[in-house]
Amino acid sequence: MNAPSPVQEAQGLDALRQYAVPDTPPEQSYDDITLIASFIGGAPIALISLIDEDRQWFKSKVGLEVSQTPHDLAFCAYTIMSDKVMVVPDATEDKRFAENPLVTGDPKIRFYAGAPLITPEGHGIGILCVIDREPRELSGSLDQAKHFHDKL
Repeated sequence: MNAPSPVQEAQGLDALRQYAVPDTPPEQSYDDITLIASFIGGAPIALISLIDEDRQWFKSKVGLEVSQTPHDLAFCAYTIMSDKVMVVPDATEDKRFAENPLVTGDPKIRFYAGAPLITPEGHGIGILCVIDREPRELSGSLDQAKHFHDKL
């Protein structure tokens, strides 16, 4: 599987480097955000993921042990290419992800919903996402959050 390259603009990577967040230790404020996302989304996994040309690195994570994955496997690489929330109700039925080792093996991703993290200058540098091991649709508060995000 080859995810799209987030190197769609050099300014986005420059912005990510200027924030100097990748490879920093966990911080409570980020952990609070992922915990809230997990709770609102009713999902066992939530991540704040930052994307560069080689990997996605997790600044904060709930329900996942690894701290990064190769860019080629990143669902988030698709999300960062947009300014919209991306929802994958069942990854096994989506041709972009059905053969992805993160779907066919651990953590057995089925549902994914991610929102791009965009700098004030408009550069995508990461994603806030929720992930489930069961297929499903957005519901309740996540539907409302998606509707609100789309209005921005």
